[in-house]
Amino acid sequence: MLSKAEDKKPQKGGGKKRRHPGEDGGGERKRRESPKGEKGQGGKKRLDALSVGYFRRVGERLSEGFEDDEEREMFVENVLTEVKGKAALVATDQTGSITLQRLLPLSSPQQVGEVLAELGGESGSEFKAVSCDRCGGHVVESAVRQMSRWMESSEKESSPPTEEEGEESCGLLEAQVLSFSQVVRDNAAEFIRHVHGSHVVRTLLHVLGGCLGPPRTETRPGGKERSIPPQLTDFEIPTSFWYELKDLTETLMENINLSVTDAVASAVFQTMLTVCHRKRPKLCKQLLRRIMEYLTSRSAAPGVSPLLVFLKDQASSRLIETIIQLSHKPLLRGLYKNHLKGQLVDLALHPIANFPIQRLTAASAKYKLFLRIFDELVQGVEAILAAGHMGVIVQLAESCAESEERQDEMMECLLNAFHCAEPGSRHVACLPLFMSLLTYEVYYHSDTAEGNISTEIPLTSICYHGSRLVQALAKFKERSLLLSSLRTLSPSDLLSMATDPAGSHVLQALITTSSDKGRGKILKRLEGQYVQMACSRLGSRVLEAVWNSSSVGQRQSIAQELVPSESQLRADQFARHVWAKFALSHFAHRRAHWQEIQTGESKKRKLFSDILE
Repeated sequence: MLSKAEDKKPQKGGGKKRRHPGEDGGGERKRRESPKGEKGQGGKKRLDALSVGYFRRVGERLSEGFEDDEEREMFVENVLTEVKGKAALVATDQTGSITLQRLLPLSSPQQVGEVLAELGGESGSEFKAVSCDRCGGHVVESAVRQMSRWMESSEKESSPPTEEEGEESCGLLEAQVLSFSQVVRDNAAEFIRHVHGSHVVRTLLHVLGGCLGPPRTETRPGGKERSIPPQLTDFEIPTSFWYELKDLTETLMENINLSVTDAVASAVFQTMLTVCHRKRPKLCKQLLRRIMEYLTSRSAAPGVSPLLVFLKDQASSRLIETIIQLSHKPLLRGLYKNHLKGQLVDLALHPIANFPIQRLTAASAKYKLFLRIFDELVQGVEAILAAGHMGVIVQLAESCAESEERQDEMMECLLNAFHCAEPGSRHVACLPLFMSLLTYEVYYHSDTAEGNISTEIPLTSICYHGSRLVQALAKFKERSLLLSSLRTLSPSDLLSMATDPAGSHVLQALITTSSDKGRGKILKRLEGQYVQMACSRLGSRVLEAVWNSSSVGQRQSIAQELVPSESQLRADQFARHVWAKFALSHFAHRRAHWQEIQTGESKKRKLFSDILE
């Protein structure tokens, strides 16, 4: 029976996914017990079924919480006693790994150090196997992350010697983190190329630098990762970590060749640069210079910069993006002058290289270099639009807004690209065209190049990049074209914008950045739509933003339209918040008091804006 179960198992998982005794449904296998673990696929030792059940129950108990610290400490100590002697088996089991990851933050630094000491073995040589395991890597990460609490003991106590005691209690954990870092340095090439091991190295870099983001979570296969960089939290580190970070970066630099050939290794180098930029700026400048020297020294076709090849590669382009984002002015200037000048449009048209060009456009906005980059990229705007690389166009507009340069040229270029520059009567059509990223002929189904808009087309297909483009243009000094176009939209179009995921941001940006007079004209067009806006998830947010930027008279007009629909607004899940925030009950029954409050708020807002200006 046992041999049959083992024979069937590889067919079931295809040999790709490890399954665990508590989950594989094998009746005979479930009943087997072995305190030393049992042999799994490929002869690998696995945690026995009894222990898997125990750690599952521990996980359930952790979810319930504890009444006091004493109860929690006793529970943690008992569980860690069970872990002792088989920490590697527990860490590399799916159930055991998840439980340990939750238990370690509740453990003392000394206890975490003891777990790490067992995982590493006497010489630390066993760290590698555990760190490069799909489940074990998460446990090592969780243990290393606890170093952020190394000053915790001294803060909790009030007596003077506690700082030394705090350091002493973390002494084992500190030693084990350093021991682990030594193992990483001895096996750097294998670690940074390994899909699991590389994540542990990235966590180690954060800890040695003294800054941590939120814990890593498993992403589902095929799931999209959030592109927003995680917020980092700084913490105190022992002096030894400063030196160790320098040693580790030196070792990684010896493997710089991997950063341009391997996407996994490239991510480690990106983390290294990000951490050093935040915590060791001088070291970061050295690393940036050395990496750029390496990249630009590779052989390429005569007269062609090797950087142009790396920019078009998936792994190395990500690294170059990070370099550009963290670069100082001389490095950026040299990068453009010696390698990218005259190549920007071609790179912006490339499916991979266009992303580093976006980073370059963003990074240069603070410097005069932006003027040269703009003048080069603006020549290819229509081609870039045709290629669908809207991120380049949006970033160009955002950098124009930030630098306050080339804004008129950018607007003129867009009007030409969307075929609404000539005749001048087409200018009023610019907003729907920009938001939908469609040319005049496509949007209005017109094959002729003449005259005014013949038919009114309902506003449709507002897209994400179109929304971002208009939001960037709304920050320009001269916004009259956009506002004129907005005022030509019908009330139903404005409602469509207000309740659209992408359009709502545009309407909010245009109304809130307008003058009182300009805002009044737009609000006049919105009359009759306020109740529907208030009853919409997105529309209610726009209405609140409009309210906050409006004058007392404009607020009064909005309130007068909303109050007659009191029962509808109070019953709606979104509108009831609008009713409360606008104090519409006061408006309906105590008008003078409402007026007094709104006038006071208006004066306070004006005072703050004057101070900020």
